[in-house]
Amino acid sequence: MSWFQRVKEGIVTKTIDKKETPDGIWYQCSRCKKPILTKEFEENCWVCMHCDFHEKIGSDEYFSILFDYQNFTELYDSITSADPLNFIDSKPYPDRIRESMAKTELKDAVKVATGNMNGCKLVVACMDFSFIGGSMGSVVGEKISRAIDYGREHRIPVLVISKSGGARMMEAAFSLMQMAKTSAKLALLAKAGVPYISLLTDPTTGGVTASYAMLGDLNIAEPEALIGFAGPRVIKETIGKDLPKGFQRAEFLVEKGFLDYIVNRKDLKQNLTTLFSIIWDNKNK
Repeated sequence: MSWFQRVKEGIVTKTIDKKETPDGIWYQCSRCKKPILTKEFEENCWVCMHCDFHEKIGSDEYFSILFDYQNFTELYDSITSADPLNFIDSKPYPDRIRESMAKTELKDAVKVATGNMNGCKLVVACMDFSFIGGSMGSVVGEKISRAIDYGREHRIPVLVISKSGGARMMEAAFSLMQMAKTSAKLALLAKAGVPYISLLTDPTTGGVTASYAMLGDLNIAEPEALIGFAGPRVIKETIGKDLPKGFQRAEFLVEKGFLDYIVNRKDLKQNLTTLFSIIWDNKNK
């Protein structure tokens, strides 16, 4: 009997109210498109259980992965960008900064924190791509420099997690100066004998790659991370040739000797703990 005939003859079937699924319970993998419970996805360090895709995450997520009981102290959180060039493109630079702050709830494209990782002290500077593409401006250079100084003064190993589109064009030469500044600080850290490990994540490009991201005692990367100075599209257009398969991906760079090794995010904390226990004298902890 059709729905129209049932209604006409007064036949009514009680239906159960449809219950909507609350937002945020499920996550769909960006690569394989399979659904995953958000809670399980987070417990798996934001790595897909089906295809091992490493989703892009920010500093807060990395801190929760690395620091014991998610207990850490954030450093230099009051530093914000100025506008030394009175720069205006589609909007004034100060307006862009304020909008990014409101959207991301970040002060700039890097956070610095110190705490314990499996009982060992560590200072971490982690970049956030969501803040103007993780671009390196004067604040990023200053906070990373201070993180390096903190590690040197307190004799604590330093980890920098890079995720960046390169230098911040709105600060021009002020941004480029951060390459030399952070490199000089790392030279002092090396002279003091304090270890520095660089973790490159997707993407790490431009001036960040050309400075502190590639100056670690060990340079490691997450799987399939895009790493390079210029992007593959720009390189292809410049040389007029097709690029090798997997060009500028972490696996390709390890094969060519550009990186030391690749680490799965799920293994990152234990891997770093083992690594620091090997290269850092126990008496200095």
